[in-house]
Amino acid sequence: MFWPMFAVAMGFLGLAVLAVCAVRVFVEARRLGRQVTDSARRINRAAEDLERAAAGAARAAKEL
Repeated sequence: MFWPMFAVAMGFLGLAVLAVCAVRVFVEARRLGRQVTDSARRINRAAEDLERAAAGAARAAKEL
């Protein structure tokens, strides 16, 4: 009777370990998603700044 109970306990322990790992992966994936979103915002802002600077440089070159 010991071995079947031991096997069931090890099964539950294995499921608990998998659940903890799944939660950690979920949390890290959300954090990575937030970082990607923030990076995309910064890249878009930099692209807009570059576009404005290029337009200003084009106007300045046109005046020469």
